[in-house]
Amino acid sequence: MGKVLVLDGMWNKSLAAVRSFGRKGLDVTTGEKTLLATAMFSRYCNKRFVYPSPVLSPVGFLKDLEEELKRNSYDVVFPMEFSTQVLLTDPVNRQKLEQYTRIPFASADLAKKCNDKAFIMRHAMERGIDIPATYFVNDTNSIAGIVQKLEYPALIKPRVSSGSRGIVYVKNKDELTSLYGQVHKQYPFPIIQEYIPGDEVYGVGLLLNFESEVRASFVYKRLRSYPVKGGPSTLRESVQRDDIREIAISLMKSLEWTGIAHAEFKIDPRDGKPKLLEVNPRFWGSLQLAIESGVDFPLLLFKMAMDGDIESVVNYAVGVKCRWLIPGDVLHFIKNPERLRLKPNFFDFKIKDDIISLKDPLPILGRISSVLTFFYDKEMKDLLNR
Repeated sequence: MGKVLVLDGMWNKSLAAVRSFGRKGLDVTTGEKTLLATAMFSRYCNKRFVYPSPVLSPVGFLKDLEEELKRNSYDVVFPMEFSTQVLLTDPVNRQKLEQYTRIPFASADLAKKCNDKAFIMRHAMERGIDIPATYFVNDTNSIAGIVQKLEYPALIKPRVSSGSRGIVYVKNKDELTSLYGQVHKQYPFPIIQEYIPGDEVYGVGLLLNFESEVRASFVYKRLRSYPVKGGPSTLRESVQRDDIREIAISLMKSLEWTGIAHAEFKIDPRDGKPKLLEVNPRFWGSLQLAIESGVDFPLLLFKMAMDGDIESVVNYAVGVKCRWLIPGDVLHFIKNPERLRLKPNFFDFKIKDDIISLKDPLPILGRISSVLTFFYDKEMKDLLNR
């Protein structure tokens, strides 16, 4: 029986990993900066590890983590959020921590590049991968020229952010001129992109081995999200789209990527082509859907870390749906004026859920109780404000 430490227990994807490991008989410790964390309420969480915030107190976090690794023999550590992942994979930190455990993730430097929308858009464009028309800003004085070239509506996108945070929709030249400066103050030199109409969005999950060879892949279609017009998915369905899958694989192989990655595409109804929106060099929020469909990315990554390589997983169930009901799909229902005509129906409670499970019921209490952190935790307050 293996022993794993899953960090960032607040999030749905962390719960998915904890459940995956626990069901396979692994000994699971869940870490987070608070006990009010969804995954810590799981029946598969054998031990809880509370640490300082990796964002606000990285030195304290690393100190406590090293002490925890010294005290306990963990086979693999799984940082589930980008902030913890890049801390653990910083060359100096990795060298120190890998004396005690395995960290099967790409280097912090490469992950940071992939997380930068300006970098990844340029990289994709240079390799002939379709992207929305994109303008890169290195000097705010260049905005005046971009304003004249751009077709509207358009989007101002932070180079580094998560979900829909910081993204601003602009309808005309005046809005772009006035709003770019506001976004720039919080997210320096955001890119400017054309707005692609329609709502056909796909996500691709990948696992690449230490030689950048694909060992698992999974494609899903976003059916609902919150915010309604674009944000993290609240309902998705597994699909077969080999064209999109191959684009994502080509992109990540060209980066000599190792470990878990996620790419997002939108079908442009004007030419029918999938356009790359972003790359997430980490575990993604809707991880549970992949596991429900037969691609258990956390377990596969564990086996790869332990054995050096694994057999490829290419097949999975198509048509599986999974949603994030509380609060994601509930908020979508409240805010969507077409709420009573949603397909699939909002009240179809046979759909699998990221959190709610009769076999592991307590994490929903963890999700509800985690709301309390927004009242006293500075980092969570900042997240809510963004």
